[in-house]
Order: sequence, then C-alpha cells, then structure tokens
Amino acid sequence: MEGEEIRKVIHVDMDAFYASVEQRDNPELRGKPVIVGGSPEGRGVVAAASYEARKFGIRSAMPAKTAVRLCPQAVFVRTRFESYREVSRQIRDIFYDYTDLVEPLSLDEAFLDVTADKKGIGSATLIAEEIRARIKGELNLTASAGVSFNKFLAKVACDFNKPDGIMIVKPNEADAFINALPIRKIPGIGKVTETKMQALGLHTGADMRRWPPEKLVEHFGKSGRYYFNIIRGIDSRRVTPERERKSISIERTFAVDISDTDEMIEKLALQARKLAQSCRDKQIAGRTINLKIRYANFDTITRARTMNYLVDDAQTLLDTARELLLRSDAGDRKVRLLGLGLSGLVDDAADRVYYVQPRLPFMEQGDDYVADSMTG
Repeated sequence: MEGEEIRKVIHVDMDAFYASVEQRDNPELRGKPVIVGGSPEGRGVVAAASYEARKFGIRSAMPAKTAVRLCPQAVFVRTRFESYREVSRQIRDIFYDYTDLVEPLSLDEAFLDVTADKKGIGSATLIAEEIRARIKGELNLTASAGVSFNKFLAKVACDFNKPDGIMIVKPNEADAFINALPIRKIPGIGKVTETKMQALGLHTGADMRRWPPEKLVEHFGKSGRYYFNIIRGIDSRRVTPERERKSISIERTFAVDISDTDEMIEKLALQARKLAQSCRDKQIAGRTINLKIRYANFDTITRARTMNYLVDDAQTLLDTARELLLRSDAGDRKVRLLGLGLSGLVDDAADRVYYVQPRLPFMEQGDDYVADSMTG
C-alpha cells in the first residue's frame, strides 16, 4: 500500500539442528551420517538427520527401519530434548539483541521483524549476517536465513541456500523470484496438491499467476484465494512475538511392542506424572485429554476427551487415559507407541478460576472425540 512502511523480515532456520548439536557435542560423529531418534534395529521414527544422512534420502518422520535400509552404516543417537531446548534458548537470546519482535516457529526456526533496527545497523541483510556469524562463533552451529519484506518470501528464500547460506529478496525482485518459484516451494502445497497442480499445468509461480482467483478457488477451495495472493507477494501477516500455546504432550516409542494392557497403563502412569509436573512448572492447565496409540503395523489413532473443568493433575490424566485405552484395540493389537497430551490450555494456572459448566444429561463423563489416521 502506498505510503506504508516496507517491513524488514528475517527467517532464520538452523541447519539440521538436532543432528548438528549431536555432532558438535560429540566430535566422533562429525562427518558421519547421524540419525537422531529411532534405533539401528529399525524401531521408532527418525526425529532428525544430519546432512551426511540426508544424502541417502533419509528425512525426519521416516520409519527407522526405512532409514536403516537406505543407510546401514548410519549412526543412531537418542534424542536429548533438554539440550536442544537450552541451545534454542541461547539462539533466541542472540535474536533479542536485535529485535523484540521474535516469533519462534519451533526450537530451530523463527521469524524476526527488524524494521525498527534496534541496534541501528541500517540493513536487514547485515543484521541477518551478524546473527548467523554470532551463532557460528558463540555456539559452533550454522544457520541459514532468508530476508525480505514479508514472512512468505523470507521463509521461502531461507530454503534456497541451505545449509549455512543466506538469500535476500528485495521488493523490486519479488515478481521475478515468485515467477520462477517451483510450486512445491510454496508453503502449504504438499505432494498431493503438487501432483494435482501439475496435472492442471501449474508448475511455477508464473503458471499460477495466469489463473484468476475464481478458477483457483474452483479447483482448490478456500486455499485458492491464499494461492492467488501469495504468488503476488501479498502477505500481511505480522511477526507476532507471543504465540498462543495450544497443547502439551509426551510420547514414547517402545523398544519392544507391548501387548499387555496393564503394562501399557504403567507406561501411561509415568507419562501422566511427567505431564502433570510439566503443567505445574509452566503454570498451565487444559480441558482436553489426548491419547495417541501407534500399533505395531504403524496404524495410528488418537482418542480425546474434553472435560467440564480444567485439568493439571496426574490422577485425572491417568484415569481418563486408561478409560480411552481400554476402549481401543490395544491389547488385542500390539502397541509400539503411546502418547499422552493436554490441549485447550489456560496459562497462569496459579491465578485462574476453576469452573464447572452445567452437565447435560448425555454428557456426564465429558465429550469424546475420535480421530483415526493411517500412517507408516
């Protein structure tokens, strides 16, 4: 819009974060294909892979057994989330030296709005380069960055020169950049949508620009309007420093599949205690208790119950999880993973008011929600 200040947005993404932390902390792993999560016996799921492992086609969320087949010589290490969180905190401390507008997306990536230029450096590109240099010098890790005038372009640009690279898209370069952009690079377009678009002759941003909004909506529903705007570089989303916490959860993949429901309940009891302690530490509570079950063949289901009161205690978490578990096929089918979570969260638990809504006659035990998904 004419007269509106052009924003300066940086997207910073750590390079192979979990694996890079492991290689940094253990010199023997450097230069080797490292897989974080899972096991060499093929159990579990890959949480992260080093760039050496990625050359073999290994990616996060891949079953470990597939990773072993692709790279038998890969080195598996257990996840150390507390270490990753601590490093993430150190990285964000560096960000905050340059701007108060930091929007973390995960432990290893964030948006920064440096329009105000807290340190008076005078250039978003120089700020991004200084941040990357500090991460490398102070933490011995590498990060990539994208710099542009909105979040969409900054994020897409960040992926172009990974690892340990930077790309800048200036306002007068945006049209040419988007026109040449493969559709798979557009956030929100997965493999299924990409295949559909290619069948319709849409391969690049330039192809999509030739379609009017009505045609995009006709073929892609509400997402069509998003595509119409985004390929014209229109993205008015602000960098939001405070992101609402939506859920908290704990899950574990077992070394050996479990068939005994009593043993499953024991595992859930441990998770309930840890989850309750985490709620107390974070001063949060929630109303929806979520149970995740992954069977031996990787079929995954979730069960959830919404209570009429706020929950943060281990006993309620366990009692509800037990009931949801016993209503599943667990026991009749072997289980390889169990997860327990809490959503519908309320912060500042110490000051909140606990409440009970009037119960409807057919909702005496709360509302159940069931969602099944087939994975693996």
